[in-house]
Amino acid sequence: MFFHPMDFLILIAFAVSIWAQFRVRGTFNRWSDVPVSSGLTGYQAARRMLDNNGLHHIPVEPVRGMLSDHYDPIHRVVRLSEPVYYEHSISAISVACHEVGHAIQHSVNYPMLVLRHRIFPVVNIASGIAPFLLIAGFLFQATGLLGLGIVFFSIAVAFQLITLPVEFNASSRARELMVSEGFITNEEERSVAKVLNAAALTYVAAALISLLELLKYVMIFTSSREE
Repeated sequence: MFFHPMDFLILIAFAVSIWAQFRVRGTFNRWSDVPVSSGLTGYQAARRMLDNNGLHHIPVEPVRGMLSDHYDPIHRVVRLSEPVYYEHSISAISVACHEVGHAIQHSVNYPMLVLRHRIFPVVNIASGIAPFLLIAGFLFQATGLLGLGIVFFSIAVAFQLITLPVEFNASSRARELMVSEGFITNEEERSVAKVLNAAALTYVAAALISLLELLKYVMIFTSSREE
């Protein structure tokens, strides 16, 4: 029960996740030292991209923290960490424009983003309940509780899988617009891709861990039903 063949794969995925975290920070720091040819700061790039896409009403605000950048869909505001907000590096405008990519997705009702927003309240509840149901199912060998825990946990896994196309699409939008609007040159796009791909890898690793854990629980549930 406590040691399962899937645990080995989960440990590998966990190691990949840790490596991805180090890589995204290392890549960000590396390209933070490279100024962008347009001279735009993260704030200026975000503001221009928003305005050029008719999103004049969405503010861009600085926030504390390292890589704490995000788009808030509830208050409709792009929040950039201070290094991204004030600096004019490849890393800064890459991250800034990626977050604007989410704002654009929101404005055009990008289907996967809409789906993620709709299931988010359910995911919050499911992710809080699932661990208790799974633990109870294991401790009391109750297949009913274990099965219910798997159902709730699968909702959280689905949310992470839906997040992947949302993140990749935001990066794709950002890169295309950064080139077409003259924020970066074609040569600089390759550097931007390195920054954004490193960040995307963290989402892939997290989703892989959750998917493997779900598969492990399903295998345990199936074997317990056969006994």
